[in-house]
Amino acid sequence: MMKIQERIQKKFEVKYDYSLYFSHHIFSKENTLLADVLRTKESSATKVMVVLDDGVALAHPNLTSEIADYFDHYSDTATLCGEVLQISGGEAAKNTFEHITTIVDAVDQHGIDRHSFVIAIGGGAVLDAVGFAAAISHRGVRHIRVPTTVLSQDDSGVGVKNGINHRGKKNFIGSFAVPHAILNDTIFLSTLSDRDWRSGISEAIKVALIKDRSFFTWICENVSALKQRDLPTMNHLIYRCAEMHMEHIATTGDPFEQGSSRPLDFGHWAAHKLEQRSNFEIRHGEAVAIGIALDATYSHLIGLLDASALETILDCIHGLGLPLYDERLDEQILIGLDEFREHLGGKLTIMLLEELGKGVEVHVIDHQKMVAAIEYISTYTSVNLQTS
Repeated sequence: MMKIQERIQKKFEVKYDYSLYFSHHIFSKENTLLADVLRTKESSATKVMVVLDDGVALAHPNLTSEIADYFDHYSDTATLCGEVLQISGGEAAKNTFEHITTIVDAVDQHGIDRHSFVIAIGGGAVLDAVGFAAAISHRGVRHIRVPTTVLSQDDSGVGVKNGINHRGKKNFIGSFAVPHAILNDTIFLSTLSDRDWRSGISEAIKVALIKDRSFFTWICENVSALKQRDLPTMNHLIYRCAEMHMEHIATTGDPFEQGSSRPLDFGHWAAHKLEQRSNFEIRHGEAVAIGIALDATYSHLIGLLDASALETILDCIHGLGLPLYDERLDEQILIGLDEFREHLGGKLTIMLLEELGKGVEVHVIDHQKMVAAIEYISTYTSVNLQTS
């Protein structure tokens, strides 16, 4: 065998800087935020392509004309290329390559390059698809996210991941691409269905349970206000949840998930499999709520979490109107453990709860105890449905 005689080795770091802004009605001509974000050092106006979730377009029928008027008003800063491109919202945006091809073709048609911007407006699935298409065009076109759901404003829209589903597996194909900016606009929350309003709360419960007991206590104390759609309360939840997610990405030393640990996916191994088994009838946030209930119950059954803490978690989730159980949650869900490990590589690493606000990682799951956890929350749900 030939020996390596020489080697050249270098180490370099890439600095990323991305900002999350909170505003109201960003496409109002009186609001300069987007124009300020798009403004570059170049003398000519920046090219911009906008991709819009068709569900958002339906809920906000004047939005496309407002976008066109906005860019007309700020034409010295940015040029809108073509009409606003609409794609299917919800998980349908991620279940096929069709939308990716459509977006990449539009990037080519309009001459969008690395000094241009692709703006994605929509829920988490649309942001995922558009972000992925931007990341693979010219090896990376700058993209801006405008999340329109609670879940995308407090969780998925503020991360650095993009992806689409493939071979029946959640986010099997994707990329890490840091958005140039994220713009949270409260105007989009007003038209959400009650189901979508609630779904995003599960991600706040998740991060609070593993990192911040006081935040979890605050959520429990504000169950009624959140359920009744009090906007200031929801805005506080979104802000704190997003802040914690961005802090984790920026400070833990593994923003692109090169290791086996992924604490922000507490409750997600079962959630991803449950989504797939339901043919995505179950919303991501609903599946996460069930996954949190399952892993919290398992934590209790193996002696990590005390009974009162588990009861507090289950009561909080149930009180918000989020599901704790689904009939498709059975022993077959355990296949999701292997798929979760495969997605990260390395050894299986699952986040459980040691106490409220404190997570602990384990590398082995007792399948019989996990089945017992499923039976526990099934019984809990049946009892609470009878008494509610």
